Amino acid sequence: MKHQHWIRSAAIAGVITLLTTGCSVLGTGKKSDIDAPPTTGAEAEAKTTSAAVTIDMMEENSSQMTVYVKDAKGFVAPLSLGLPKSVSVAKTTLEYMVDGGPVASLLPSGFQALLPKGTKIVSLNITSDKRAIVDFSKEFLNYDKQDERKILEAVTWNLTNFSSVEKVQLRVEGKDLKEMPQAKTPLDAPLARSMGINIEKAEDAEFGQSTPVTLYFLNQNDQNYKYYVPVTRLVKRTDDVATAVVNQLIKGPDQKKGLAAVLNKTTEVKSIKPSEGLITVDFTNKLLGADQKASADALQSVILSLTENTGYKQVQIKVDGAVVKSSASDQNYTKPVSRPAHINPAKL
Repeated sequence: MKHQHWIRSAAIAGVITLLTTGCSVLGTGKKSDIDAPPTTGAEAEAKTTSAAVTIDMMEENSSQMTVYVKDAKGFVAPLSLGLPKSVSVAKTTLEYMVDGGPVASLLPSGFQALLPKGTKIVSLNITSDKRAIVDFSKEFLNYDKQDERKILEAVTWNLTNFSSVEKVQLRVEGKDLKEMPQAKTPLDAPLARSMGINIEKAEDAEFGQSTPVTLYFLNQNDQNYKYYVPVTRLVKRTDDVATAVVNQLIKGPDQKKGLAAVLNKTTEVKSIKPSEGLITVDFTNKLLGADQKASADALQSVILSLTENTGYKQVQIKVDGAVVKSSASDQNYTKPVSRPAHINPAKL
């Protein structure tokens, strides 16, 4: 019964956090935004900005945009696609997450859009407390029960990619959605990234005594297109989120789920040191291959996973105290590396 209760509760954004560390998933030590009661009624409407203007003030004018879709193994994963330039970038990304819509010709083999066919984005507005209010057409409710959680993850992680959004509230035809209709996922609080994605539990963790960490492992479609899949894993409770992240990357993915490891199990960590805006990871030379270079996939996974969980903007990777000068793909890592703006550029 405890397990069933957690599964239902975890569907609400932030409940993983409330049941585990009491801190935000980013490991900042601050209480998750989702803990506060949502603003409702006239107060919410008064705070609403017009027509998603805030979210659409992108830092760049690129037409490269991220959407969250389902892969052949059922994982929710980000894809970076070249979409038509638009005044409303966030709304465009949601429109390109509709099954049977214009995204169909852009998806690599094995990928499928998650929003039900015919779904329209009626409006997308942002409040001053960084809450995206999305109003869908009634077609949004016509989905398969097993995709319910995946749909919520895809919408939430997609919109919280934008710096102006921390929470997501769903409406259908102008009315707040209090519960998803198929599997009855409760929506009595706004959704947040702290809800996790592709959730799993480590064998030695307990639901009420755990810390969630989101790890980036590799997957590959039938045309040898490699891409990263985020997996939120509940691990033994810890205050040292960065160390937990790296240790779990070394432990690797759940063997039954078909994802590929990014770090060799013999990889060893000498130290992990945070500083202002930067976190430095020092590995032993077991990180390096026979050519004395580090795997580009491994380094990228470390960067994605640490920036996702710790809140640090940059990662410096070292081996035995010396900076990693290049990876197996000859990318330079002599300077601290920031999280990439776009993950998994699609290849058709």
